[in-house]
Amino acid sequence: MNRAVQGTVADAVKDNWVDALAPAPTRPYLRLSRADRPIGTWLLLLPCWWAVALAVASHGWHPRALWIALGCALGAFLMRGAGCTWNDVTDREFDGAVARTRSRPIPSGQVTVRGALAWMAAQALIAFAVLLTFHPLAIGLGIGSLALVAVYPFAKRFTWWPQMFLGLAFNWGALLAWAAQAGQVPLAALLLYASGIAWTLFYDTIYAFQDIEDDATIGVRSTARLFGTDAPRWLAGFALGATILMALSAGAALSGWSLVLGLAGAASFGWHLRRQMRGLDLADPAACLAAFRSNRDAGLIPLPFFAAAALV
Repeated sequence: MNRAVQGTVADAVKDNWVDALAPAPTRPYLRLSRADRPIGTWLLLLPCWWAVALAVASHGWHPRALWIALGCALGAFLMRGAGCTWNDVTDREFDGAVARTRSRPIPSGQVTVRGALAWMAAQALIAFAVLLTFHPLAIGLGIGSLALVAVYPFAKRFTWWPQMFLGLAFNWGALLAWAAQAGQVPLAALLLYASGIAWTLFYDTIYAFQDIEDDATIGVRSTARLFGTDAPRWLAGFALGATILMALSAGAALSGWSLVLGLAGAASFGWHLRRQMRGLDLADPAACLAAFRSNRDAGLIPLPFFAAAALV
């Protein structure tokens, strides 16, 4: 049985739990949420966890940190799902014209636009219920993030920098989680947010190289198309910027041995980004996808260092 009959999505993780275990009627909706491709949830969640750990290290421990970490995980899964559903609704004509995306649930006819919108609303409402358990400042930030989520799918139509809009949206959780833990958004949180944006520009430019030919044909803009053969230099700059900004965030939040641990976390993060670029062939879609997915590990690397800094 081929992919078209099964309804699986072309770039989904092989043997993922949605295709293997989820009840058949739920699979198209879970695919809309990218539950068969969990890397996006990780990339949305990790800046939140960075912020929780650094906020605890900077402002002191409070038991609510455990709930905030769990609530961020739930919120990342739900809002990534809602955002991806909205993206697929707005991009349904583009997706049908691109080889990698024409198997998605809407262009392949598995889900109607009305059904997708209802699914998006359900995910967003559950996420809002989680958000209401956080500090009022975090609630306000969470509501404010909806503007970025709504605009992002259209960015590729009017700017060569849609990856910047993705970065603004995907790393908002660094501000939200810090506010949830500490009730404020200090300079360290803003620097961490900026680090995440640079990181997103790094990994999503690599991701965009998978579709560069199709995007040129249908007129979709991206940093991959903008940078072209200069992309390796830009990627190196984004990686360096993300690393320096993370180190500056640690410097603004920590002191003593906690600072040493925080800087070690930033350095290890930068090492992984540099390692991704070694031998990366941007003309090979499979290599680009593998490098993109490896950013889950890049984002996990600083966490033990930041957690240890909170315990010192």
